[in-house]
Amino acid sequence: MPKPAASADALDQPLLQRIAAQGGVKRYPAHAVIINEGDTADTLFIVLSGRVKVYAANEAGKEVIITTHGAGEYVGELALDGGVRSASVMTMEPTTCSLVTAANLRAFITAHPDFAQHLIHKLIKRVRQATDSVKSLALQDVYGRVVGLLQQLAPGDDSAPRVVTERLTQQDIAERVGSSREMVSRIFKDLVAGGYVRSEAGRITLLKKPPAAW
Repeated sequence: MPKPAASADALDQPLLQRIAAQGGVKRYPAHAVIINEGDTADTLFIVLSGRVKVYAANEAGKEVIITTHGAGEYVGELALDGGVRSASVMTMEPTTCSLVTAANLRAFITAHPDFAQHLIHKLIKRVRQATDSVKSLALQDVYGRVVGLLQQLAPGDDSAPRVVTERLTQQDIAERVGSSREMVSRIFKDLVAGGYVRSEAGRITLLKKPPAAW
């Protein structure tokens, strides 16, 4: 089994192996939709390798990325209540998942309280992220949302250059903050010119703390 990437949300290897063993393994190519918004939630997807994005889209095709997950993480927790999916999930690269049915998931939670605790902490984090997202959309302009996203994804403090952990294009950022690529491009141009940000081959580095307002 591929070793998951280090992540605060990733399961530790022994627990990952135990929960993954409850389902069948399936491989997906890049850009495959594995969960559709509105479908019945009946399966938990354990990401063994690769990366997926959780997103929502309207009928016109406009898309906003809610979050991304890598190896050792999981999506589809709504399988627990048997309701409908609240968002879609697509692979960002070739990805291998273990698919655990809702029945097996409930039985595993009963037998493994350490997984139940991990799940509770993850759901609490999701609620906090959703609250922050609502506040950001309501109270911040696009500049504030872009800078906030970069700071969120770059570990460390403002005393030294910080590298954004994900490789992001300007289109990726636009989809994460609910804006247009053109607006993000203008913001990045100013941040680079001001010496706040460096972007090379999709790798973004925060060189110093960006100003509070654009």
